[in-house]
Amino acid sequence: MNHLPLIIKREYLTKVRNKSFIIMTFLSPLIMIGLGMLIFYLTQINGNKERTVSILDETGKVAEIFTENIDVDSNTTYNILSNITLEEAKKQVEAAAEYGLLHIQEKEAIEDISTHIKFYSEDSPSLKFIARLERKLSKRLTDEAFINNGVDVTLVKKSKMDVSIVQESFTGERTSKLVNYSKLGFGLAAGYLLFMFIIIYGNMIMRSVIEEKTNRIIEVIISSVKPVQLLMGKIIGTSLAGVTQFVMWLILGGIMVLIFSVVFGVDLAGAQLAQQQEALQQVDANFQTQVAEVFQSLPLTNLVIAFFVFFIGGYLLYSSLYAAIGAAVDNETDTQQFMMPIIMPLMLAVYVGGFTVLEDPHGTVATLFSYIPFTSPVVMLMRIPFGVPIWQQLISVAILYVTFTGTVWFASKIYRVGILMYGKKPSYKEIFKWLKY
Repeated sequence: MNHLPLIIKREYLTKVRNKSFIIMTFLSPLIMIGLGMLIFYLTQINGNKERTVSILDETGKVAEIFTENIDVDSNTTYNILSNITLEEAKKQVEAAAEYGLLHIQEKEAIEDISTHIKFYSEDSPSLKFIARLERKLSKRLTDEAFINNGVDVTLVKKSKMDVSIVQESFTGERTSKLVNYSKLGFGLAAGYLLFMFIIIYGNMIMRSVIEEKTNRIIEVIISSVKPVQLLMGKIIGTSLAGVTQFVMWLILGGIMVLIFSVVFGVDLAGAQLAQQQEALQQVDANFQTQVAEVFQSLPLTNLVIAFFVFFIGGYLLYSSLYAAIGAAVDNETDTQQFMMPIIMPLMLAVYVGGFTVLEDPHGTVATLFSYIPFTSPVVMLMRIPFGVPIWQQLISVAILYVTFTGTVWFASKIYRVGILMYGKKPSYKEIFKWLKY
């Protein structure tokens, strides 16, 4: 008799009726939204910090750039000092509790001036703020160097050319750096989601097996159910519970974002729009066109189908290993020695995908790891936005599911023996012997 549907139903209902499962289903979105709102609020406070910086320019050639309103997002007020010594300026700035003092020392050569600029402050200044000062000063001193060398600065600026290489395939498909980064972003998001899902719900399966083994419930169940059916029932039932919780998180998260926005008067959409408008002032005029090209260039149908196929295959593959570990040990402490071989391929997939796919999505390393079943769910999802032939995807899927079948057989052999073993910490050598039984 096939008891698989009954086992799936039992595992699913056991998980969704668990008090901790219900509490975390409702509490997790609240925590995440609350943290997001807190980070947003703290970022706003930090970004709106008002600064007053005094400028002591002994050269008389640089201070004028700080009177020009060229910092669009800056909340800094510059106070130009004159007819004052450095020591007096330090005391004045310190007494007024200003953000800092920028001292530009007088030197004969422009090259010497650039190496004798100091910023005095009570606390360590913001790295972003210092970088902005360095850009302004570098541009100004470069212009002065051109003038001293008899070069027409206006002519130099007119002669400056900004090169933007248009990327296009032989079939006429256009792309760009923004498009490529966006494709990688989609891939990373899909891979990271799979990574987190495996970690969270794989551990849930493992703990479930350990709990039943500890309570000796498994001895009753195994008398009427085949180990393979019990293993698959746990994997599928827990997976469905995980999907249920994930869908609830999306629904509750959306509702809570709306409630937070109304109750606390935080216009997240408006803030995001303001940030986008600010960013638009700093990028190319073709930015909106490039954004449209991002969505046009993405194989959305392929991405959606491949996401579910690889997501399910990858999760089932690793879940069977988690269940086998749970059957082999008596408590969670003993699982640590077996966790590393499972976590390492996942971490390797994320890092290999992040570093090699962007560099060359169709290169040897990226292609190879998109076929290896323990890394293919992550790496292939990162490659697909860049255009992977269907035949390569089908081969990768076939290898993944064939490996899953073999892993289930492997895990069920361990499961059959391990669930009845008590009081002894297993080793790799002993587990290997179980495969022969």
